[in-house]
Amino acid sequence: MSAELAQALHERREASRARIPEQTLAIMDAATAELEASGLAEQSLSVGAPAPDFSLPNATGDQVTLSKLLAQGPVVLAFYRGGWCPYCSIELRALQSRISEISAAGATLVAISPQTPDNSLSTAEMLELAFPVLSDVGNQVARDYGLVFSLPEDLRGVYAGWGLDIATANGDESFELPLPATFVIGADGIVAWKFADADYTKRAEPDEVIAALAAL
Repeated sequence: MSAELAQALHERREASRARIPEQTLAIMDAATAELEASGLAEQSLSVGAPAPDFSLPNATGDQVTLSKLLAQGPVVLAFYRGGWCPYCSIELRALQSRISEISAAGATLVAISPQTPDNSLSTAEMLELAFPVLSDVGNQVARDYGLVFSLPEDLRGVYAGWGLDIATANGDESFELPLPATFVIGADGIVAWKFADADYTKRAEPDEVIAALAAL
């Protein structure tokens, strides 16, 4: 299988790190290491578990319900941090480029972030996404899937210095985000495949998602 997404993410990561001061990199790396040590990725919803149902608004405010999607076939859930995250944008574009293959497998792809519907709409329009982008304001669905963490105080300062207003993007002051994670859920509502990583620069390869759908 190819690793085109991983290569694009790696190139973005290396280019970004080359521009960031060492003191800032130390804050970022410490936050990632702490999240890795927490075991959150491993403790998140596991393969073989029933996927918690949900109903969330899409970018135009219409409710999308997981159980209704599953009545039509498998579902791919991609949790992302927000449109402000360049790694999320790269991932969403990569998924968009393979949407025909995901649909051909009989599956529905939806992306979920804690952004407000207005900000989700901006993300969908900017990236020209042809799949639903859902708003999980307050991270309740992400919490049900075991993905939620809080940004450390010092990292909040780094993001603010870059002009990233997480509180406004998400419509609350919690500074909670989901781990980037992807779940392939069979039509029976059971998680058949998952990817979750504490390192936000790593994402599920579309090839792996499509292979997981083919294996259902």
